Amino acid sequence: METRLPNVVVLRWGHRHSRDLRLTSHVCLVGRAFGVSSIILADTIDKRVKETVGAVSERWGGRMTMEMGTPWKEAIKEWKRKGGTVCHLTMYGENIESSDVLERVRKTGKDVMVVIGAAKVPGEIFNLADFNIAIGNQPHSECAALAIFLDRFFNGKELCLEFKDARVKIIPQKHGKNIVTK
Repeated sequence: METRLPNVVVLRWGHRHSRDLRLTSHVCLVGRAFGVSSIILADTIDKRVKETVGAVSERWGGRMTMEMGTPWKEAIKEWKRKGGTVCHLTMYGENIESSDVLERVRKTGKDVMVVIGAAKVPGEIFNLADFNIAIGNQPHSECAALAIFLDRFFNGKELCLEFKDARVKIIPQKHGKNIVTK
């Protein structure tokens, strides 16, 4: 059974070809596995990331799309123009644990764009975001921040996602591996 989750898109800002391939790929894989409908790799095109994510999706299923090269500011403004809300994950925002920020995001009833940076983001992102959300107030990985945000936002439902088009599926069990391939 494929679970329907609210529409969430991730905007990855600041991907650097020379050093971020692996981490950006992991951000995309977390997004795919945790129910994100689309990833926007802002301001750059890196076909290696798209190939990696495409290969995983081909085997494991999922309908996540990937957009590349769109200027970040244009992507955010277009998202808001279409009625979506923007959540920027930052260590400087409202702490996800000690505030009601997630409840306020849910109450908007809008599709959500999650902005995560690979490098220091421009100050303008803080102003364009509807919500600046801190996953703790210490330096940490944007991949970890995304996973925690998605898990809290979806209330754990993303952990039970099953993709109808999957060619490979793991059957959970106490010991050993049970892998089904089509």
